[in-house]
Amino acid sequence: MRDRLLPWVALVTVWILWGSTYLGIRYAIETIPPLLAAGARFLTAGLLMFAVVGPRHARGAQRPTWPHLRSAAIIGGLLLVGGNGLVSLGEQHLDSGFAALIVATVPVWMVLINALVTRTRVSGPVLLALLLGTVGIGVLVGGPGGDVHAGGTVMVLIACVLWAAGSVYARTAPLPRHPLVVASLEMITAGVALLVLAALRGEFGRLHVADISTASWLGLTWLVFAGSIVAFSAYLYVNTVLPNDTVATYAYVNPVIAVLLGAAIAGESVGPNVYLGGAIIVASVALIVATRSRGSRPATPTSEPADTDGSGTPTAGIPKPAEETARVERAR
Repeated sequence: MRDRLLPWVALVTVWILWGSTYLGIRYAIETIPPLLAAGARFLTAGLLMFAVVGPRHARGAQRPTWPHLRSAAIIGGLLLVGGNGLVSLGEQHLDSGFAALIVATVPVWMVLINALVTRTRVSGPVLLALLLGTVGIGVLVGGPGGDVHAGGTVMVLIACVLWAAGSVYARTAPLPRHPLVVASLEMITAGVALLVLAALRGEFGRLHVADISTASWLGLTWLVFAGSIVAFSAYLYVNTVLPNDTVATYAYVNPVIAVLLGAAIAGESVGPNVYLGGAIIVASVALIVATRSRGSRPATPTSEPADTDGSGTPTAGIPKPAEETARVERAR
């Protein structure tokens, strides 16, 4: 009974914790500058994770090489600096649930970017998903009850494209064999880069430690431990025991959780545009996941882990070479 229940407990953990990261970002950046908060989050989580897995899985023959470090820096730059950094900046002007719904379009962008890179034909279902996702964003921004910050929306949209590009690049990039080593290196390099950018933006001068609210400390702590360490570990576990199409449900559950938590805890308004646009976006993601599940179902649940860009979004529809089947990317 316990063996059958534990995987579902872990999957629900991924649903809730990755869905909660958007609210965590909102609270963290209330009194901590956004890039500084993101940099502290990933550098702390990366160092803690590497301290645990590095001594065993990053020594001797498994020691990361220069190509490994370069790839981790590029992927971390695209996913965490460009992707998460822009989401943190965008959430200065957007509700957390709204931002999560936009980020839910990442699988659609991934399939489109992969088609452009590999010069392959985009299938009808993918084109339909892309159209639905675009319409959903349009409804979110300008639909009934829609009144959102245009600059914040553009930031999050650019973040989605960068997330997608980083995930496509990661499919063939040389990386260490152990997924937690990969995750920690990407978070460490991205954390350093985010702190450098924060310094260039003058965020250290705007930081007053005595003025950091309890909510911001709790939000940052939640992001480090719950979002970047616990949820990712749970994700790795469910990848080995549940079918891929079941694990991939987090792609469209996470934004729903984010909207519910934002409304229930932070009092974020949920207007008709959020209901309608969100439903359209979730439908587009479900179409992408369903298309991939039909086209690339593994022979056994443990033979090929569900793809991830590490943000809680599956890299649906992206061809995976045989040597990449054991690789997953960094934590959200």
